[in-house]
Amino acid sequence: MQIYLNQQLQDVQSQTISLMLQELGIQSTGIAIAVNNQVIPRSQWEAFLLAEGDKITIIRATQGG
Repeated sequence: MQIYLNQQLQDVQSQTISLMLQELGIQSTGIAIAVNNQVIPRSQWEAFLLAEGDKITIIRATQGG
């Protein structure tokens, strides 16, 4: 299926957020995820089903000064 990941078209086979992260080799620590502009709590990542054309935003926490 095709999704938009941080505004880039991406082909994935995974149906959940957790599986998508594994498939794409993205570490799940220190990130937040929104699907179609709705933040998805980490506790729902294993059950949240992705759909064709979803717009997924991954935000990585960084430290700075």
